[in-house]
Amino acid sequence: MKGNSELIEALNQIEKEKSISKEILLEAIENSLMAACKNHYGKSDNIKVNIDRNTGSVTVYAEREIVEVVEDPVTQIDAIEAKVKFPKNEIGDIVQIEVTPKNFGRIAAQKAKQVVVQKIREEERKVLYEQYFSMEKDVVTGVVQRYVGNNISVNLGKVDAVLTENEQVHGERFRPTERIKLYIVEVKDTTKGPKITVSRTHPELVKRLFEAEVTEVKDGTVEIKSIAREAGSRTKMAVWTQEPDVDPVGACVGMNGARVNAIVEELRGEKIDIITWSEDPAVLIENALSPAKVVSVNVNPDEKSAEVVVPDYQLSLAIGKEGQNARLAARLTNYKIDIKSESQVGLTPTEAPVEE
Repeated sequence: MKGNSELIEALNQIEKEKSISKEILLEAIENSLMAACKNHYGKSDNIKVNIDRNTGSVTVYAEREIVEVVEDPVTQIDAIEAKVKFPKNEIGDIVQIEVTPKNFGRIAAQKAKQVVVQKIREEERKVLYEQYFSMEKDVVTGVVQRYVGNNISVNLGKVDAVLTENEQVHGERFRPTERIKLYIVEVKDTTKGPKITVSRTHPELVKRLFEAEVTEVKDGTVEIKSIAREAGSRTKMAVWTQEPDVDPVGACVGMNGARVNAIVEELRGEKIDIITWSEDPAVLIENALSPAKVVSVNVNPDEKSAEVVVPDYQLSLAIGKEGQNARLAARLTNYKIDIKSESQVGLTPTEAPVEE
């Protein structure tokens, strides 16, 4: 078939602009043409399609075995006929006979166009997927578009994500065009492009926000060791550092609370307790029950449980509203915590300090 330099020029342009390999496109076109030949010949096992890489000309070959007696004319050629066309070949050799159909150029052009369009879509989808896959387990800013039932459609730049009802903080409402921070839980590749699962309730959202806001957390000077969160209400976070001159809690709180307040504002008023991490479970549990004061902590490391005694006047504070303080402390420390007052364990109750 005559050359098709326009095809080669178009593929060169696509390779340059879209960074899609010309060779990958040519191979895909050849495979597509082989499938088209199957309709023409009934089978394509022995059919080969070749596109000249320089001229773009398309040639169809049938591979046939030289035999003495032809049983299948589609896959075999008589030795006498072969001697004329292929004098150097012998019985048992495979030879290639050109069988390019008439008007094959029109078919080739149509197939080439279909393949190129499909490959460009696939490649663009792949690039988009890889771009957002690299953001998995990270925080992005999205623009609220609209409510779809109880879900929210959010634009992340080049793709839309759906913030499902399960991943929304109870009570949060957003206006269209409002910019919100989201944690990317998962990115899946689909035929329609990347499917992105985002969250406002994930504990890692808080961690990533501190990494963005607090230089010491971002550079690793201060490490967030554990987070327990009840989204929209309260988060407890344990922090630690190896640097003796750095106060890990102070670094996260910031001057006059500036750093933590910026995150509280982003989380629409969610309270954040920041405590110092300790390898000693008793100390960690005492810190985790902050702001309540603790009299003693008796730890059972084997059962991962602890009995905590607090002053009578601190019992409700230690347990917290609807048990939240105790519940978050237990999740933060990974210990089952049993809180009792001094009276309950037979101690003389400590008097509450008199407020001036």
